[in-house]
Amino acid sequence: MTLDHSQTDVVDEEMGITPQDIVVRQQFLVVEDEPLLSMLMEDMLLDLGYRVLGPVACVSEALILLEQAEDVGAALLDFSLRGEQSLEVADALLARGVPFAFISGHGPSVLDGCRHAGSPVLGKPFSVKQFEGLLREVAPLVVSGGSTH
Repeated sequence: MTLDHSQTDVVDEEMGITPQDIVVRQQFLVVEDEPLLSMLMEDMLLDLGYRVLGPVACVSEALILLEQAEDVGAALLDFSLRGEQSLEVADALLARGVPFAFISGHGPSVLDGCRHAGSPVLGKPFSVKQFEGLLREVAPLVVSGGSTH
């Protein structure tokens, strides 16, 4: 999938920030058990300049990748993964201080009464615009002052 970047030539018109002025978080962990959706999310992340860790389709694979990776900047977690919930992955991300969001066909209500209630949730299906909005919420772009640090 190729995104139409004509609308993102100026990221913040008021401040005059362009994509060349932006440093994005290094890498997104993608945990999604639907192959087509995981490929779509991976393509969208890559098109937006992110690197992708995964995608993986189950909790155990996600925890292994998270343990081995040193530079996870943020994560997108399908809430329901083939009969298991991704809450353990969310716990590990929280312990590392890594921002994350859930993606669910049940929408935000999936977190009602859950220890991660209040975390960002993107309902399926979603549009490119909704996906980009979630990315801004989870891993805000950092304006570079000419330096990458």
